[in-house]
Amino acid sequence: MSPRSKALLLGARDTIPMLVGALPFGIIFGTLAVSSGLSASATMAMSILVFAGASQFIAIGLIASGAGLLVILLTTLIVNLRHLLYSASLLPYVRQLSQRWRVPLAFWLTDESFAVAHRHYLDTRIPVADKHWYFLGSCIAMYSNWVVCTLIGVMLGRSLPGLADWGLDFAMVATFIGIVVPLLRTRPMLVAALVAAAIAAFAHGLPYKLGLMLAALGGVAAGIFAERLYNRSNTREEIIDDAL
Repeated sequence: MSPRSKALLLGARDTIPMLVGALPFGIIFGTLAVSSGLSASATMAMSILVFAGASQFIAIGLIASGAGLLVILLTTLIVNLRHLLYSASLLPYVRQLSQRWRVPLAFWLTDESFAVAHRHYLDTRIPVADKHWYFLGSCIAMYSNWVVCTLIGVMLGRSLPGLADWGLDFAMVATFIGIVVPLLRTRPMLVAALVAAAIAAFAHGLPYKLGLMLAALGGVAAGIFAERLYNRSNTREEIIDDAL
């Protein structure tokens, strides 16, 4: 087996814990989408062409509540702004790749694949040459899992209409906690997470999922502000040390 094939399979293998968490999430999405009035083909098209779990859930909730197209587009856009941060973090590692690599990797980038690939890129013991194949393996595993689970959910949607009430979506919540906590390595990151969590909790009752939008914007703003304060503090300490 070639080094590239090994890296591809290793990326898929290391993503298995994330697949377990996403499995019930994808099934529930397929079930809810069908029960919200989307056709089976539209539901599958959304998972195949959009591939954004949290945004897809928000979109079908807004569709079911009769929200306008502009509200749906703006809400899902703001929720997905976190991918800009993911892309910025991975850019130094994929900058040298051609467009035919970067475009599909950007489309397939998810919270789970980012966590797996970013940790792999940070491991300096592994040669950089084939790390994008590892990244690709993780992405393909997540994408295949999501599409298959959506299909299962669509098939079960009519026979088990109350599937969403079983509490299976907690598996995805636990998965996200497992993703976020290891990434909180600096004070600005911790501030951003705490502020976003607080805003999401207090604004949970707002219509059109506005609480999530405010939490995302508030978390990003708090993180940027905290990072600037942290950098200023470090700069002052360096100036004082140099003066002494």
